[in-house]
Amino acid sequence: MALHIIDRRLAGKNKSVGNRERFLRRYKQQIADAVRRAVAQRDIRHIEQAENITIPKKDIHEPIFRHGAGGVRDTVHPGNVDHVRGDRIARPEGGAGQGGGGRASDSGEGEDDFTFTLSKEEFMQLFFEDLALPRLLRTHIGETPQYKTRRAGFSHDGTPHNLAVLRTMRGALGRRIALGKPASRELQALQRELDELLAQDDGTSEAVAELQRHIEALRARVGKVAFLDPIDLRFRNLTRVPVPSSQAVMFCLMDVSGSMDEQRKDLAKRFFILLYLFLTRHYEKIELVFIRHHAQADEVDEDTFFHSQESGGTVVSSALLLLEQIMRARYPAQDWNIYVAQASDGDDYGDDSATCRKLLTDKILPLVRYFAYVQVAPEEQNLWQEYAQLPPLFPWFAMRKVDDASEIYPVFRELFKKEGATS
Repeated sequence: MALHIIDRRLAGKNKSVGNRERFLRRYKQQIADAVRRAVAQRDIRHIEQAENITIPKKDIHEPIFRHGAGGVRDTVHPGNVDHVRGDRIARPEGGAGQGGGGRASDSGEGEDDFTFTLSKEEFMQLFFEDLALPRLLRTHIGETPQYKTRRAGFSHDGTPHNLAVLRTMRGALGRRIALGKPASRELQALQRELDELLAQDDGTSEAVAELQRHIEALRARVGKVAFLDPIDLRFRNLTRVPVPSSQAVMFCLMDVSGSMDEQRKDLAKRFFILLYLFLTRHYEKIELVFIRHHAQADEVDEDTFFHSQESGGTVVSSALLLLEQIMRARYPAQDWNIYVAQASDGDDYGDDSATCRKLLTDKILPLVRYFAYVQVAPEEQNLWQEYAQLPPLFPWFAMRKVDDASEIYPVFRELFKKEGATS
């Protein structure tokens, strides 16, 4: 007899969060594989969305408790007429002996694979839970500064519509009490003394007249205490505080000359997508700029960037010159966190690679937060040799080689791993 334990208790609000987290940890490898497949199929701007994940049915069986056989049992096993002890049995041909198959059956019950939706937050967390952005500095208050009005107590000056009536009246009452209470106590004491003198004579004595004059003076002093004085006025004090709105721009540079085939462009696209996803974890506003080049460079849209066919030579410096022009014209370094990802097969015309290194050293790298160069070819050509001189001078410049799609994610993790983390 088999014992199946299934918890079917109804869960209240948010009570299933723990169960979901345990489920994601259990099937993390299958989910991670599905996420990586999704990245390869989406474009950059729409990469950040939920994803449907399918877990094979063989992985989702519920635990089962069974009773052991126990005791001593006599079993009769069927014999055979084909083999004797010591015979070697050949492997079945044509897949014979394997279960499953593609034929339909008229009996039994099937079991579907389990499919669920991975939320956008879970999608992002799975990819980047152990990564940290190098040189991450949220130093900018948005392109058009955003402010939030916040109360900052009360002040003695302000506009009439900000008058705090209750606070004003409470202050006026406290002032009147503070100024009038001593005089009122003295006035009551003098009045009792006057009543006692009047009870002893007819009220014509000099002492009675003196008390009456004193009482009148006190009453006049109490009467002069204003009901509302300008010093009582209280106005609501409102101050505008800036609301941080971090923003970044990501430049995608890619060689589209004849030596860059579709496979190499696909490798570059995967790296760009990963970098964009990573930046969305740290910045509220991200702009994308696509620069493609062969003998000359152009700023294009994403579809043209990845799919337009070009032929001809390669002049990498044309893309860097255009990059520098756009940075200075539209994305000043004091206002934007600038990230650059460049993909190339490493080939460059003549002495142009030295020009590229000089442009990076003098004009571009001092302005950017991070510059990642990915060479989608194994050969170390002239551009790689020139770029290899930059990392010792600029720690935020990184370069790696990728030759296969399976290497994209490990290289990305290596470029953007947390400090002290192992690869």
